[in-house]
Amino acid sequence: MARKELTITLEDAGRDTGKTFVITEMSASTAEKWAARAFLALAKSGVDIPGDVSSIGAAGIAILGIKALGGMDFETAEPLLNEMMTCVKIMPDRNQPNVTRSLIEDDIEEIASRLKLRKAIFELHFDFFTSAAH
Repeated sequence: MARKELTITLEDAGRDTGKTFVITEMSASTAEKWAARAFLALAKSGVDIPGDVSSIGAAGIAILGIKALGGMDFETAEPLLNEMMTCVKIMPDRNQPNVTRSLIEDDIEEIASRLKLRKAIFELHFDFFTSAAH
């Protein structure tokens, strides 16, 4: 079975309005290692992680992540943040959806756009937490 993909066209006003991005799911082993590193970093930062993480849903996990950033040193957070963005490609022309390329620095010009893409990356990879909670 193919990895999940999500296509997002940014609608918010700003320099990225109308840009289309394709997010492709990491391999299971890569996602597992990323999640393990992220949860270990959360634990080291002093964030209380509930025993049944699936019960808090995706929103709860996102809140944990935000809390952890306050206690996590940048050297720990940076590789996790960088690795997240490797899942994203840009679709330069929406009329040619099969043509995508890796991101370059100027593809995303707004911080809000990066945050929106990170949220979508997280939800694509960890939607099973929300499913398990239901």
